Amino acid sequence: MTAVLEFLCSEASKLINCGVYYSRQLFFKTGKVPNRAKLHKVLGTENHNVHYKAFYSDTAQQILTSVAESFKSYFGLLTGIKEGTVTQRPRLPGYRKGGLALVTFTGRSVKLKNGMLRFPLGKQVKAWLGIDAFYLPMPSNLEHSCIREYRILPRNGCFYLELVYQKEAVQSDVNVDSVLMLDHGIDNWITCVSNIGASFIVDGRHLKSINQGNNKRVATLMSGKDNGFWSKRLERLTESRNITMRDAVNKAARKVINHCVSSKISTVIFGWNKNQKNSLNLGKKTNQKFVQIPTGRLKDRIAQLCEQYGIKFIETEESYTSKTSFLDADELPKFGAKPEGWKASGTRIKRGLYQTANGWLINADCNGCANIGRKVATILGIDLSGVGRGDLSAPVRLKLWSYESPSMKGLGSCQKQ
Repeated sequence: MTAVLEFLCSEASKLINCGVYYSRQLFFKTGKVPNRAKLHKVLGTENHNVHYKAFYSDTAQQILTSVAESFKSYFGLLTGIKEGTVTQRPRLPGYRKGGLALVTFTGRSVKLKNGMLRFPLGKQVKAWLGIDAFYLPMPSNLEHSCIREYRILPRNGCFYLELVYQKEAVQSDVNVDSVLMLDHGIDNWITCVSNIGASFIVDGRHLKSINQGNNKRVATLMSGKDNGFWSKRLERLTESRNITMRDAVNKAARKVINHCVSSKISTVIFGWNKNQKNSLNLGKKTNQKFVQIPTGRLKDRIAQLCEQYGIKFIETEESYTSKTSFLDADELPKFGAKPEGWKASGTRIKRGLYQTANGWLINADCNGCANIGRKVATILGIDLSGVGRGDLSAPVRLKLWSYESPSMKGLGSCQKQ
């Protein structure tokens, strides 16, 4: 089975290069690129490309569609440069340097026979290898009729079968006046404060430790080796880290959404500065921790779950939210528009601790969370009077890999941090 999957993914890579070659040459000569229908016709019915014939027609068309979409995206980015919405000039799609590529089967192509999924192959494969299909077990928790796509993904020496299916949205019972504000960090991966008297932190120290340990092992294996060195052991190590990070993203997002559903939260406000990792200068060690932790993927996952459960997701810039005192109602400037002589009434006296003008000590990340809500409070008509000193002083800390949820921990109770 592994040999068949390697062959298919290798042929997919070659077919992509054929599509890229035709598209680039047409672009250089005419200034235009072919659409997906043209690519299907030229490489399929007209030239009978040998790599095209290695696949079932639907599968080959899916592969070439990805090529057409990449060129379409290129022109879209060029338009964005003219309009000023894109700052970095894109490069014309290039060729793959060998390797394995994603193979996509449509739902109508794959049949279910005796509990096994039958994946059809092209006529050329039957002539070469003497097989016309291969079989994989059907997951027991899904309905075959609901699956729209099957993707064979090669990654770090492994092959994954991704199933794409449509899931109906669930409209949760929400209170339109309740909101949850989120601030991200490293040790405190996600800090959450709501306007209904609750606050909690999804701990990120365990994830940071895993990432640090992985970096040390990679550095040891690559010590004294040439640039570009790679091995099976590095493949396994990298894949193990990627799986752990993906699991962490799903678990952290689920903790946030479970709290929203149980507390009838209607709106989630996420503080995020675009391109913040591109020019980060927090020191070599802190940069490595911050850049390698997949917070952007966590934000996107929370947004996906919010859409699924009928919860509004708002993303806003978070400039000056960590410096400004929420309890003192300091003026909160926008990025690039700080008034001359502006100064916050409170101060961050040490990591994780903020002191207000009255001398009250509160959690610095919770203070930043509340200020993130202030960024959009007027526009959304949000009432933040329910956020009190107690909510900002004693947030509940939730372990990332545990079964505890915010509701189980009893939010609002004072617990030592």
